[in-house]
Amino acid sequence: MTTTTAATPPAPPLSTPTPTPTPTPTPTRSAGRAGLTLATALAPAVWGTTYVVTTELLPPDAPLFAALMRALPAGLLGLLIARTLPRGAWWWKAAVLGALNVGAFFPLLFIAAERLPGGVAATLGASQPILVALLAVPLLSERLSPWRLAWGVVGVLGVGLVVLGPGAAFDPLGVLAGLAGAAAMGTGIVLAKRWGRPEGVSAIGFAGWQLAAGGLLLLAPTLLVEGIPGGIDGRAVAGYVWLGTAGGLIAYTLWFRGLRTLPVTSTALLGLLSPLVATALGVLLAGESLDPLQLLGFALALAALAGGQITPAPRTPRTPRTPRTPRSPKGSLS
Repeated sequence: MTTTTAATPPAPPLSTPTPTPTPTPTPTRSAGRAGLTLATALAPAVWGTTYVVTTELLPPDAPLFAALMRALPAGLLGLLIARTLPRGAWWWKAAVLGALNVGAFFPLLFIAAERLPGGVAATLGASQPILVALLAVPLLSERLSPWRLAWGVVGVLGVGLVVLGPGAAFDPLGVLAGLAGAAAMGTGIVLAKRWGRPEGVSAIGFAGWQLAAGGLLLLAPTLLVEGIPGGIDGRAVAGYVWLGTAGGLIAYTLWFRGLRTLPVTSTALLGLLSPLVATALGVLLAGESLDPLQLLGFALALAALAGGQITPAPRTPRTPRTPRTPRSPKGSLS
């Protein structure tokens, strides 16, 4: 009887695993980021209408009340739409973000606007991308980006050329308030990027948390210092509704939705749109004109805004050359 032994299959040849290629940006991905960037840019564009709405529609000498009406009703509306409250550590995180991005930023912005010419206040606010680029190093453990830092400097220069006039005054308290306001919101932007957004919380709910927290922080000082101003007519109501809905809930929802995905410094550079839109509205509505130097500044600010959205390609390290083996002289043994 013959026993048949099954042949053992040969072992598969050893091979070096193919490295996974680094994903390259596809047209679809690039188009998606461009769309998100444009949607995020709508927020500072709408914020650029704040000055004309405040001066043309709202009662004078009531900055705290204007800030309160811009924040608290919009925050409560956001909570009603999202039907989500903070949980756990997000109670104090939402309070911190609301204090920085709304409760502290709004009053400091109005103080700077009251004590400084609008151009000086806008230029100080344009320094925010520089502060964000610097804060991202310790808070986000990012490397300092000379590319975006340089565009931030160009943006400040451009906005300064657009809005600063020969009669610009520099009140020390106003300058301090302007820089503090830029630092407050700059810190809030970086912290929002660091903490992210909780799972299951929509962008409108996240914006509602911050607006409500900032509005509650403003409630007592507003009632104690200013109270409710007189002369609130239909125009004023329309102004408050615009600032609270378009300039508050909608703009902050778009802003923090974009901030979740986009680089933090390039997002901050989109804020340059705010003084540029304010200037453009002055030209369209008030019959103002721009001289050649202001047009140059406008172009520089737009270039900084666009350049900051580009991520420069990393430098490819040079491959070290293999040293050549010296040839043996003729007649020698090798």
